[in-house]
Amino acid sequence: MKDPIVSIVVPCYNQAQYLDEALQSVSDQTFENWECIVVNDGSSDNAEQIVRKWIEQDVRFKYYYQENAGVSSARNLGITNSVGQFILPLDGDDKIAKDYIKLAIRAFENDESLKLVYCKAEKFGDETGNWNLTPFSLKELALDNMIFCSAMYRKKDWELIGGYDNNMLDGLEDWEFWISLLKNGGNVSCLNIIGFYYRIKLVSRQKKLDGTIKERLFNYLSIKHADFFVEHLGSFGALNYNLQKEREGFSAKLKSEKFVLDLFCKTFFGFTIFGKINKG
Repeated sequence: MKDPIVSIVVPCYNQAQYLDEALQSVSDQTFENWECIVVNDGSSDNAEQIVRKWIEQDVRFKYYYQENAGVSSARNLGITNSVGQFILPLDGDDKIAKDYIKLAIRAFENDESLKLVYCKAEKFGDETGNWNLTPFSLKELALDNMIFCSAMYRKKDWELIGGYDNNMLDGLEDWEFWISLLKNGGNVSCLNIIGFYYRIKLVSRQKKLDGTIKERLFNYLSIKHADFFVEHLGSFGALNYNLQKEREGFSAKLKSEKFVLDLFCKTFFGFTIFGKINKG
């Protein structure tokens, strides 16, 4: 039986200095039935020149350009133009191990209940060592995101949930996508291999997120997926307690009673009380 096509989608924004390493890790895959779609999200560097070099070497590489619109939009553009049954996102500064795709596909073939397959991970760059990820559960997913962006899923599931949320311009888009993908059922498998290499940089998009931006993003998530958070974190008291934990330097802003009251009103009455007050 012929292997399914896997579409590797690589959004990049001013990451040309790392792009060769990322694409080399794709080219090195032992699984051969793939395409790699690089989406240039309005970069001002020479990303296009680098990708064109790879296209000349291997027709499985493809290139798209868009004006800067964020990583969610770039991924959605790449996936929209993909032909694969399976999708594997890969940021332009990260890498994957040579057997990752092959083993992920085998996992899907052996278990039809799977919606998502990922693996163990290792850091490289300005910090090195194993990335000790929390074992997956829906409750842990409600508390924090323990799955990096480079996990494999079916394209049809991306279509069903409407893709990545373009409103998540400042980060946490992966977390929102995993919640959308998994909250209504489906199993998750973590391969017992180090298959993903996450580049640590002194300055990165995630490190630029301050408490105010994170609070806004988290409040957006908590409203959009209020049913998920309430179901897996229990009572409103438990929800408030868990969301007060130290998480990436902005927990103090999550202690507000406003958050819980807004979440309660949105869940049961369809509006946020503070939103109504602010609008007069």
